[in-house]
Order: sequence, then C-alpha cells, then structure tokens
Amino acid sequence: MDNKAQLNISTVGDVVVVSFGGASIGMLSGIDEMAQQLRDYVAEERPKKMIVDFEGVKFFSSQVLGLLVDIWRKLTEYGGKMLICRINPQLSRVFKITNLDRIFEFYPDRSAAIEAINRT
Repeated sequence: MDNKAQLNISTVGDVVVVSFGGASIGMLSGIDEMAQQLRDYVAEERPKKMIVDFEGVKFFSSQVLGLLVDIWRKLTEYGGKMLICRINPQLSRVFKITNLDRIFEFYPDRSAAIEAINRT
C-alpha cells in the first residue's frame, strides 16, 4: 500500500484548486515533498485565487496547518486570496480551536468557493 501524501493542483478558469489524494495528511510519508511542491507552485505561478479542497480528508497534522498559514501569507503579500472548502466538521473544529477560522473563509463545496472567490 502506498502511503505517500498526494497533492493535486488543477485550475478552474483563473482559480487554482488544491486537493489531496488521501484521507490522512501529515502522518504519511511524503508530507515534506507535498509541502515543497505547493510552496514551489505558489512561488513560481503566484496565483491570485486559490481554493484548498479538503474533500475526503479526515485527518491532518499540525504541519498542514502551518503550510496553509504559510501559503496564505505568501498569497496575501501580493494581493492573492485563499479559501477553504469541503472540510469535515471535526477538522473545522481544529481551525476554531487554533483561531485560524479568523483568517480563512470556509465554504461547503467547491462551486460555492469558486463563486465567492470570483466575486473578489
């Protein structure tokens, strides 16, 4: 069984959508590579609109929270925006406990997030 973290980056119009291929992110081998892949993408492409889609994700480590904050900071430095969608209620609580729900916007599905980010 391959336990390597998988990162998927796609686009819908001018919106970059980041999703994960696995229910558990952070306990898997490859989390550092996945994080570097996303950091490199942001540094090279400088996307203005990014959605992080957590569909199917049931667990993530604190490393993922740090990565999200890091990417959010980089995007906001040049006027970009990042939204989060399809996060399960247990993971949503992690954002509330850490007060990260104050910097991230959450949407129930990808289409609602795309609609919201395109209004900005």
